[in-house]
Amino acid sequence: MDSIRIANHYIGGVWIEDAAEGILATTNPADGTEASRYRSGSPALVNQAVAAARTAFEKGGWAARPRLRSDVLLAMADAVEARRGLIKSIAIAESGKLGREIDHELNAAVSELRYYAGLSRLIFGRVQEIDEGQQSIYAREPGGVAGVIVPWNAPITLLIRSLAPALAAGCTTVVKPAPQTSLTNAVLMETLAVEGVPAGVLNSVNESGDAVGRAMAEHGDIDIISFTGSVSTGKAIMRAAADTLKRLALELGGKTPAVVFADANIENSVATIVRCATVMAGQMCTAVSRVLVEAPVYDQVASAIAQRLSKMRLGPGTDPASDMGPMIDIRSRDRIAALLDEAAAEGDVIVRGEVREGKGAFIAPSLVAINDLSSKFVQEELFGPLLVIERFEGEAEAIAKANATRLGLAASLWTADLARAQRVARALKFGTVWINSHNRLFAEAETGGFKQSGLGRMHGVEALNDFLETKHIFSEAN
Repeated sequence: MDSIRIANHYIGGVWIEDAAEGILATTNPADGTEASRYRSGSPALVNQAVAAARTAFEKGGWAARPRLRSDVLLAMADAVEARRGLIKSIAIAESGKLGREIDHELNAAVSELRYYAGLSRLIFGRVQEIDEGQQSIYAREPGGVAGVIVPWNAPITLLIRSLAPALAAGCTTVVKPAPQTSLTNAVLMETLAVEGVPAGVLNSVNESGDAVGRAMAEHGDIDIISFTGSVSTGKAIMRAAADTLKRLALELGGKTPAVVFADANIENSVATIVRCATVMAGQMCTAVSRVLVEAPVYDQVASAIAQRLSKMRLGPGTDPASDMGPMIDIRSRDRIAALLDEAAAEGDVIVRGEVREGKGAFIAPSLVAINDLSSKFVQEELFGPLLVIERFEGEAEAIAKANATRLGLAASLWTADLARAQRVARALKFGTVWINSHNRLFAEAETGGFKQSGLGRMHGVEALNDFLETKHIFSEAN
């Protein structure tokens, strides 16, 4: 499959060439050329994939063999390492991301696979004596068939961080990739189909719209859905899944603040904030989108951020000199450009990122000063290189302003006062809080949202909980 340029479906260990809408093309965001092609699926293919996954779960022996699962996950990690060059080149072409960003994804995926390979052999139940002659056994069992719905912005990491704990727990899987990165997903499916994986444990169905995702959410034989994406889509999945009462693991949108106190190391803070605001061209749910700055250093921080943003080099992911790549498509680029027109009426556009001429989806990063907490620029996930800066007076106002959104995925705070850092971190209503750093994500460390940023946890030991059931077995002496 090294020469493949058409992403097919993968069902029951076989590549399927059915195409509900024919063969569709993806576009390279950096230059507008064709990046790849894929066959779009259908609810009928979902039924086929779910049937294969159900058979593998019930009869294939996968669910009851943790040592096999551990060996397979380790082999998967080695396979990803061995094919990283191929995966990287396809992912850059389809997503437009920088080469070093894809390198980070690949490293994280390998780490995740190896971490859950270990955890697959560490799934324990417990035994309790209720009374004389009465014993309760609490067994941890795999939850069944897991549906994994993957977005385009991190197609490697966000696949593996759901797939690895699902497989470690003993579940079988049906994956739906984003259409923009279908070939990245197909090459990953082939890479992960290592020796020892029973047919039907891994399945994948492409789509161009929402029919496949909706069919998965509604399907009575899918027990769990793991989804990463927008709040609106997460809510749609919840509605579609309501009749089957399946378990949902949802990591949804973020409106990530970086809170900068006057005693922070301004140079280090600004350098990290700018880097983490422009990662993936701002198309990351934990990318910095708001900078809250204490009044005495507000002008200094605003000026330093503006200088750095103005000097950023836009370019394709294949160029190591690029500081930021394109947005995923022209429509997204133009959406951000239109938002800058709105921002000019609401606040002060300190740096206005211009659209770069050509066929690529490039727009330079922007910095906008907004004082109204009810503004869409403060409340909504804009998903692009548009950074909002706000002023605060003192710790209490910093906490109140940071928390004043319906989203609570991640935040960072910057200060030399570690006692205050711990105080503020506990007060911030976010699933992850970084102190004097940002976007530090690890296989071992749980992530997930407060408020409308999601349900459940990704990464870490707790990620297994979404894919495991607890069964109580009671016995009494005759």
